This record gives sequence, C-alpha cells and structure tokens, in this order.
Amino acid sequence: MSNLFKYLPSVDSVLTRLEEEGVIDGLPRTLSRDLVNGFLDVCREEIKGGIITEEKQLSPETLFPRLTCHVRAGAKPHFRRVLNGTGVVVHTNLGRSLLAESAVQAVTEACACYSNLEFDLNTGERGSRYSHVEKLICEITGAESALVVNNNASAVLITLETLAKGREAIVSRGQLVEIGGSFRIPDVMAKSGAFLREVGATNRTHLHDYENAINEETALLMKVHTSNFRVIGFTKEVSGGELAGLGRKHGLPVYEDLGSGNLTNFSGLGLMREPTVQEVVAEDVDVVSFSGDKVLGGPQAGIIVGKKKFIDMIKKNPLNRAVRIDKMTLAALEATLRLYLDPETAKREVPTVRMITEKPENLKKQAQALARTLRRELGESAAIAVREGVSRVGGGAFPEQDLKTFLVTIVPNIKVTVEELKENLLSTEPPLVGRIEEDSYCLDPRTLSRAEHKLCADAISQVLNIN
Repeated sequence: MSNLFKYLPSVDSVLTRLEEEGVIDGLPRTLSRDLVNGFLDVCREEIKGGIITEEKQLSPETLFPRLTCHVRAGAKPHFRRVLNGTGVVVHTNLGRSLLAESAVQAVTEACACYSNLEFDLNTGERGSRYSHVEKLICEITGAESALVVNNNASAVLITLETLAKGREAIVSRGQLVEIGGSFRIPDVMAKSGAFLREVGATNRTHLHDYENAINEETALLMKVHTSNFRVIGFTKEVSGGELAGLGRKHGLPVYEDLGSGNLTNFSGLGLMREPTVQEVVAEDVDVVSFSGDKVLGGPQAGIIVGKKKFIDMIKKNPLNRAVRIDKMTLAALEATLRLYLDPETAKREVPTVRMITEKPENLKKQAQALARTLRRELGESAAIAVREGVSRVGGGAFPEQDLKTFLVTIVPNIKVTVEELKENLLSTEPPLVGRIEEDSYCLDPRTLSRAEHKLCADAISQVLNIN
C-alpha cells in the first residue's frame, strides 16, 4: 500500500493540466489549490481503505475525469438557482417569492449605480430612505403612516419594544404560535421587554377575556395570525375590529401581526377567507405588520402600517437603525408596490400572485406540455403521465388548504428507484426539487416556467444517464 502513494501526482502538475484544459479558468489560485489538495486527500484515504489497490487506478487517464468533476463541483457557488417543481408557491426553503421583472431590473440598477437612497433631490440635502415606499404603502393599504424593516420578525420585535417594553401585552392563548426556525411569539415578546399576559383558551377566546385582563400595567392589546397552524372545530377568536373598539374604550393601542399579509383578495380560489391588509387597516387597528416576501410577492421585508402617532414612535426607536432595509430591498419593494396600484396588473406581473391565481385548465395545458418535453427527452427510460393533484400557497399562508393543479408523474423504467431519482436530482445542474406521491416522482407546473421545462428534462436525463 505504501508504494501506491508515490504514484499520486503533485499538486502543481495537476494545476498545470487543469489550466491547460481550461477547467479552472476564472477560479482564484488558492481555491483551485485547495480543491486539488482535497481530491488528493480523498485518494490517500482510498489507498488506506483498500479502495485503490493498483497503480493503474492512479494513472492520469483514470484520475483526471474524477478530479475534473470534483473541481467543478467545488467551484460552483454554494448559493445558487434551483428548479422548484414542488407546487409550493411561497417555498420558504427555496427563497420564498420570485420578484417581478420590473423589481429585478430595479435591484440591478440599485446595485450597479449610485442612487438617491438617502438624498432629497428637491432640496439637495439628506433625505429618508423610507420616503421611497411610505407613500405607496399608505396609498395601497389606506394606512396613515408606514415603516419598513428587514423582516416581519423585526417588525414584531420593534413594535413590541416601542409600545410595550416593561409593561404587559395581552394576547390570546391560541395565538402563541411557533413558526419556522423556532420563532416563537412568547420568546420575541420576552426579548422586546414586554410581559406576556395570555388570555382565553387554546381554541376559544372572547372579548371579555381581554377586558378582564386589562389593568394598570397593560400597554398593548395584540392579535397574532397563526401562520401555518390552524385550530378547527369548536373555536372562537376576537376580530381586529372588536379589539380596536376595546382598545379605544380603555385608551390602549391595538397591534395585529398578520404574518404573511396579503394585498390581494383571493376569493374564488376555494381557499379559506383571509383578511387583506386593507381590510384590517379599515377595522381601525392601530398598528399592523406583515411580510413583504410571502404572499405580497416582493423582497424580504417587514412592513409596519397604522396610525401616524404610533408609527412615528416606532420610527424613533434606536432599534430601527439595526433592523433597517438596504437599497436593494427598497428598490425591489418600490417596484413591486407600484404594480399593486392596479390590482389587475399585480395579478399579471407579480409571479407569486400569478401562480396562486393560475387557473386549473391552464395548469393542465402546462402539465401536458411538460410531459411532452419529458417524453421526447427521456424516451423509454421513464413512464410519464399527467394526473390531477394539489398545490400549496406556502409561507405560512392558507395553511392546510389546497389549490387544484395537474401533476406530471415520472417513474423510471431502469434500475433507479423513485427515491433515488429524487435524491440524485438535488445534485444536477441546476438542481431539481420535486415530490413523491403514490410511488411516482411528481412535478407541479404551477411553480415551473415554460422556459424551465427543458431544464427539468435535462436534469432527469443526467440522473438516468441518457446520452
């Protein structure tokens, strides 16, 4: 075994050959060297483990194809594009909402050029970054004032820290939820310095539960959207309007965290009714917060709207500096909000809204088109079919509610199981993410563009080794 180590090529000779063959063009020399060293370390372990037992296994003809694959794989960006065939529109793990074309262009310009981020072009003096979107948000939602921070968790934190620090915030027991990433409402309240006063039961909370809990230490009445958790059956919760009335009676602000708040009325899709931001604001709730990158279909942001008196207080909180949004987010958010000035334009141009409202008959046509592309590319290596299925909105919105769709099902006819197909598709370029149902690998055209059909076929071809 010890004799085999001397047949390993030197790092410099390997780098020279990789340069001659153009494999490492554009890669920093240090990264190339690290990747080569890593590959040679693997070879050493294979010698020690008895996997490499002969000199010919270390010949350039044998090693370099493996080495090239290793270097190219290691040189790929860790953060990169994937194909979403899951049918989950706002897929938290896959980057949530896709931006509208106009928002993408706005971000590109914001990155490539100087801008009036905090410069007032009317006076030539320092301006406010929030001025670019505040008027738009107020016009769309009907609120008196608005502020944008870097996500809705920050919006919850800064609102509670501003309005209830050192005092009590009253919340229904059934709304003390935990969402993705172990984000718990009670924990955020504790971090903000507010004291939680929970009222009611898990499934039923009445207006008198809030009123009976009000005391001299009460600072805030709070309502929380339960996101991807839903209580069904014998239930009761207090509306934002009822809570707002109680707040006015006792001189207390009312704050509603809408989570994945939406600006679009999705009635007619068979989904359970969810109030829009505009409707909650119209109920006279003092402060409302929601996400920008979920059902709204914009960039990651936490949007806070409401009465000017309270929004001004939040704006002046020193914490606002720590949770403010950057120029790219502002550019994308402004472009997205401009589309909402005309609801029909938003339905056409905002990808998230367009995908959610896509008609089943159109999805059937898209599924049939994807199936034709797969059959043409995969031939006899897989059985391809189309059947009815369901999609999900995702992002904590409309939990456990289905959108009708049509799925393309793939079952390999060669010695690759459906489970292996799913796993191996995560290593293709670009990776393809789908789901397994009824012993088939399934792709949902709701979250795949027509331009991505060929990419899906190419990815599956890579796994099934079709030339």
